[in-house]
Amino acid sequence: MPLLARMIVAPLVVDVRRGALRDLAAVLADQRISSGGRVAVALGVSSAAAVRDALGDQLSRADFFSVCGGTVNDALALAKQAQGGRYDAMVGVGGGKVLDAAKFAAARLGLPMVAVATNLAHDGIGSPVSILDNDGGRGSYGVPAPIAVLVDLDLVLLAPARALRAGVGEAVSNLSAIEDWHLSHVRLGEPVDGLAVMLARSAGQAVLQHPSGIETDEFLTTLAESLIMSGVAMMVAGSSRPCSGACHEISHAIDLLYPGRRSYHGEQVGLGAAFATWLRRDERGLEQIVGALRRHGLPVVPLDLDLEEHEFARAVVHAPETRPGRHTILEELSLSPDDVHVAVKDYVRAVS
Repeated sequence: MPLLARMIVAPLVVDVRRGALRDLAAVLADQRISSGGRVAVALGVSSAAAVRDALGDQLSRADFFSVCGGTVNDALALAKQAQGGRYDAMVGVGGGKVLDAAKFAAARLGLPMVAVATNLAHDGIGSPVSILDNDGGRGSYGVPAPIAVLVDLDLVLLAPARALRAGVGEAVSNLSAIEDWHLSHVRLGEPVDGLAVMLARSAGQAVLQHPSGIETDEFLTTLAESLIMSGVAMMVAGSSRPCSGACHEISHAIDLLYPGRRSYHGEQVGLGAAFATWLRRDERGLEQIVGALRRHGLPVVPLDLDLEEHEFARAVVHAPETRPGRHTILEELSLSPDDVHVAVKDYVRAVS
């Protein structure tokens, strides 16, 4: 009997530790990504000095480019600057905006991309998605996933504590997204990939159950690995489904409706996951998610995001429009605006 299997796209290298960036040239050479170090390196403005210090002179043949923001235009500008450089690969070193711009630019140029994360606020470290601002707000763009992922904890610890905490909300939100996926399967027959679910759930539970906080290397390593695992779950599923449900719809709506008060994405999806879990009347799940958010100092009620209850309710009403065709608890209940306002008040009362 033949052995049946499927091929899974995954990074060639995953390296999470202090000083990982110092071995970047060796990773490029050993994995035959770029034996001569002829690469385009995209850097964020805020972390450029620290990154150059950590790199030293190991990439003498590399060209360095600054990424000023996280818009489509920024990504296109990076691609235009690197065009014609005969590079072996694109290396993005920075936070989410830098990595997403570098992934998008690499896709435009047909180059493999290496991600070196300097903060843990998001699950885009190893995902096949670029989240970029455009004229219509914020969009998700499918791109090839990074061929290698490095997380240098020395650089991560230079990031604001709030950014690190945001990654907790991102990882924990997987648990809500999975429930939305199963709901869509029951109601609409949408196929569910069990392997993708396993990876996404394991990532969320690892962070949810970890006893430490961002002050320890052990927790930061677990958080980084969980965020990378979430990206692999998306690659297995072929979409963001295992890590994106009502929680992310609510976050996208907040971005669109209140751009001047934008919080970290992970803060928003963490609150969105808690609210969606409450809508499902999952008391145990709500207790676990809210407990984790509180333990790590993340928003639990709209005011924690500087949003009034009626403003958050407006985002919930608008949320389904951000991902047409995706079925979550929000589409399932199809609450009227008045019902949403009541639900938000009841949620706040329940978790307070």
